[in-house]
This record gives sequence, structure tokens and C-alpha cells, in this order.
Amino acid sequence: MKWLQFLTPTKSIDFKETQDMIDRAEADEIILLDVRQPNEYQKSHIPGATLIPLPELSGRLGELDPEKPVLVY
Repeated sequence: MKWLQFLTPTKSIDFKETQDMIDRAEADEIILLDVRQPNEYQKSHIPGATLIPLPELSGRLGELDPEKPVLVY
């Protein structure tokens, strides 16, 4: 996918590592990015997460701060 060129490759992390990272970070230090569909986001999402459905991601990358780590789910 074309949008991959804008992201820094990283390893996947498990739930525990993700939860620890969220717990340690201030609210504005990381971006929680939900790439599911709006109806899935409406049903349940991590508080504070930003919704950008995966098919829209390449056109909306400018909405993300490139200086912050992004947790994508």
C-alpha cells in the first residue's frame, strides 16, 4: 500500500506492551489511531483514539503529527 512509505517500520507489540505505553504517556504524547470502519469505532474504541478508516489513511496522513509515536489498531 502506498501509505506505508510514510510510516517508520516497527515491530508489533502485544496488548500488555500497548497498555503499558498508553499508561505511561501523557494524553498528547502518542496518537492512538483506529483504522477500522466508523460503525466499528462507534461500537467500541479506545478513549482518545482518532478514527481514520484504513481506506482513507493515505489521503489523511497530514492529520497526524509526524513527531509523535502512533499506535495503530
